[in-house]
Amino acid sequence: MLQSIHHVAIIASDYARSKTFYTDILGGQIIAETYREARDSWKLDIALAGAQIELFSFPDAPARPSYPEAQGLRHLAFTVADVAKTKQQLEAQGVEVEEIRTDSLTGKQFTFFADPDGLPLELYEA
Repeated sequence: MLQSIHHVAIIASDYARSKTFYTDILGGQIIAETYREARDSWKLDIALAGAQIELFSFPDAPARPSYPEAQGLRHLAFTVADVAKTKQQLEAQGVEVEEIRTDSLTGKQFTFFADPDGLPLELYEA
């Protein structure tokens, strides 16, 4: 039946800022970038952490209603070898990262940060 997650789609309020965040800061590789004139919309396909992110721009897209308890996608989690080291790397690039916590169910370390639109992103210990 299902084999894996193919991609995660994200709508950005500022396409250029989010493109920089997901490629330059998080290290994603651009697969394709397409301007869709009929929709006045950009679509950027990014390879990141063994998955694909589709980054979209849409005119007048509504803001996320709350953080993070709105219905729908709660957060996107990335596996990392060293949560503390990755936290330091993000902070060195100006990204605010929450304090590291320990998952009471697994004993693994994790923390959260946000993309330029406030989408919650998680670092989770491998």
